[in-house]
Amino acid sequence: MNIEDIIIPAGKIETEKWQLGNLISGDISEGGIVLIFCSDYRGLAGGEAEIHSFRKVRRALYTLSRLDFEVPVCDLGDLISGRSHEDTHFILQELLSLCHEKKAVPIVIGGSCDLSFALFTALNHYHKQISYTNISGVISLADQGEGINEKNYLAKILGSRDFPLRDYHHMAYQKHLNELDSVKLMKDVEFDVIRLAEMMGSTENTEPFFRRADLVTVNCDSIEGPSGDFSVNPQVNGLNRREICAYMKEVGLSENLKSVGLFNFNPNSDSLVDHQLMAQMVWHIIEGINIQKSHPRERRMETFYVPVDDVHFAFKRDSFTGLWYFGDDDELKNLIPCSPAEYAQAKKGSLPARFMRDRD
Repeated sequence: MNIEDIIIPAGKIETEKWQLGNLISGDISEGGIVLIFCSDYRGLAGGEAEIHSFRKVRRALYTLSRLDFEVPVCDLGDLISGRSHEDTHFILQELLSLCHEKKAVPIVIGGSCDLSFALFTALNHYHKQISYTNISGVISLADQGEGINEKNYLAKILGSRDFPLRDYHHMAYQKHLNELDSVKLMKDVEFDVIRLAEMMGSTENTEPFFRRADLVTVNCDSIEGPSGDFSVNPQVNGLNRREICAYMKEVGLSENLKSVGLFNFNPNSDSLVDHQLMAQMVWHIIEGINIQKSHPRERRMETFYVPVDDVHFAFKRDSFTGLWYFGDDDELKNLIPCSPAEYAQAKKGSLPARFMRDRD
């Protein structure tokens, strides 16, 4: 596959040495970050695949500070949509595979939410038992049927025997937007469903659901855009601009991050601040990845034992990051990420149900 046949290169944007644009190239580097912009919104009812300009987002992103970032960043350009929506899924999967072969982290910006299926499928070829965190106000488990769209992509991911999930965390759902049976089904199969209210104000309590994520996707409809035109299906409630940027940093800080999708963004917004918000979301992911890469490989853990119903349970705190884990295993990968509030809850004699579930 020739990249030149499926990608429109990003245009040149003049920047100063201290700005991020001075770090960005057009080449995929081993272990780097790859930006891919997408214009295919045919997964939405009445959606189209006309070519959109993401230049305002790029300009806002390129002129942000590069700080002391060392991880190479590639702006691959704009993906040319296929003749059909399914063709776009296939083309995107091929492009993502090139990134995964080089252990680079692709960040797909734009397009409809069903492209999450392409990200998941591409990643599944290289990594099994994926941990998937999805920020979306809506849980849609519509009948799969033929084709793929924003109503059925999640059912295709969760219901396929070919794609076993290790974990699925659905973040920022809003009760008034969802069918009760869908939410109940998610809880019955013991997936984590986190309400919008639980995510507001601080990332501390819900950060553990991002810490081990291989794949993170964001439905921009779940974000309270500055102008009301930030997403293609704007909602009156959602995470505010500071909260979503804080969560994007947590995404970048994931110990296992391999792919990110930022979908349902409205590239036609007339408001410059909408483009600035998307640029700063991407910047915070990049910042998080750079910080995670700088963490020492050797971890020193402090252990605290808490008695609950005459049984002593171990909690561990990373001396470097201050992050908490549940479990008494010597291998970090076998510990369950948790929050300081969950440790405090245990000291009062109550363990969250997910601790017992994840130990099975």
